[in-house]
Order: sequence, then structure tokens, then C-alpha cells
Amino acid sequence: MPPFREPGREYVLTLSCEDSPGLVYEIAAFLRQFGANIMSSQQLDDRRTGRFFMRVQFDFVGAVTPVDELAAAFGEVAERNSMAFDLVDTATPTRTLIMVSKFGHCLNDLLYRYRIGTLNIEIPVIVSNHPDYASLAESYGIEYRHIPVSSDTKAAAEAELLGLITAHDIELVVLARYMQVLSPETSHALSGRAINIHHSFLPSFKGAKPYHQAHDRGVKLIGATAHYVNDDLDEGPIIEQDVVRVDHDFGPEDLVAAGRDVETQVLSRAVQWHSERRVFPNDNRTVVFR
Repeated sequence: MPPFREPGREYVLTLSCEDSPGLVYEIAAFLRQFGANIMSSQQLDDRRTGRFFMRVQFDFVGAVTPVDELAAAFGEVAERNSMAFDLVDTATPTRTLIMVSKFGHCLNDLLYRYRIGTLNIEIPVIVSNHPDYASLAESYGIEYRHIPVSSDTKAAAEAELLGLITAHDIELVVLARYMQVLSPETSHALSGRAINIHHSFLPSFKGAKPYHQAHDRGVKLIGATAHYVNDDLDEGPIIEQDVVRVDHDFGPEDLVAAGRDVETQVLSRAVQWHSERRVFPNDNRTVVFR
């Protein structure tokens, strides 16, 4: 795969904490001590929650401080301000496991973007409850794990999934139209690192053939929602949404095609922003620095 960025040249620092005066100055002063040159900085003081969020991308003038060494030094700043923080090399890909069932449009899109290097992810394994896309995974040189799921095998299937996540050091799980509901226990285990995609007709058109239901009601907008997985089905913190306009000329299959297009775009943006450390959980919402 093409390199996303040159290793060891650019870092991203992300943090969140209770808001207080002087945080931006303190962080900028810390980075200056190490010869860091701030390339972009985004921050938010959420007056509703009292939380402060910040993302800083920087390179160096002169010698580059190793990321582990810089993170250890920043630990003092974080402890003083009760911060949660992360510091990564922008060239380091996010290890990603993709899950899929019988609809392959989102999987195809993510794999293509992965191949051309526009998503800074690494995909060691694809998991599916059907064997349909084994040859597609093979064409990319990616392991394909077929894990059938039924009411009798669900617990064992999820245990196997969690084992794969551990074995492959997975940082992000993407449900690319994976048509199985994860148990509350598994959803909790993947909190903040599993992204789902679905059409935005919920809750109006549930169940089978939602686009056909929408066509029968004469909808004029269709869309998609990408969100983090939590214990509530399709109600996790939203990362990205989009819509497209349709009209009376669209039959049910036209709506399905348009819906698939918007699903792929919304999911790829959510995966990109997560992998670039642009998304911050904020209670039941997210802060997204685009």
C-alpha cells in the first residue's frame, strides 16, 4: 500500500479534560520546548459539559523527539490537568478489522481506499457470517474469517471475534453492513472503537426492505448515519451523516442504489476521521475536528 505519510516526521496530539484557563498556552509552550512546529490546532470548550477538547498536528524544526519519549514527557502536563491524551505518529496506520454480511458495497469502497492509500488504516482480517467475500479478501491478501452466527452459536462467535481482535492488536472495528446485532457485552468491550453504518430511515422504516417502504411513502431525502456502537441498537454517538435528494422518478431499486452510494461515503469519512484522531466522544455525542 502507498505510504500515508513519512514516518517520524509528523505527530498528532489529542486530549480532553475539564476546561480551565491557560490550557492552549501550556500545550503550545510544552511543544515549543521540543522544537515542535504546530501545523494545525483545533480546540473546543464545550460550555454544556465543561469539557475541553484539542487536536494538534505538528512536525519538528531540527531533531525529532521519539513519540514514546515525547508522550512520557507530556504525561506530567496531563497529570497536572487530569487530561486523557493520545500521541501518535501520523504515519502509523490504525489496525482495523472489517465485518460484513451479504451487502459488499461498503467493504469494496473501504478496500479500494485502503489500496490507494487514502485511508491510514491496516486491515489484517475481515470477518463475516457468510462466505461470500472470501475471494475479494484474498485478492487484497487479507485473511478472511467466516464465523457463522445463530442463536445457538452467537456467544461462541463473539468470543472468536474478540479473540481475533486481541490476536491482531485491532484498534478499530468497522461494521460495513454487518447484519448481526452485537451483544451488550461485546458492544461494551468495543466501546469507542467500533463504527457502524446504516440508512437514516430509522425509526420510521424498520425491518425488511426499508427502501421499498420509503418508496411507498414517497420520501424525498435518503441518507446514512455512521456512529459508534453501544448497547442501544443504532443509537450510539453519531460521527457523520449525509443525505441525497430523490424524486418521483426513483423506483425502489434506484433508492437502494442511491442509498448504497451515500452509505459508502459516510462510512469512509467516519473511518478516516477516527483513524486521523479527529473524533472525540462527548457524552452521547461526538466532537469531530474535520
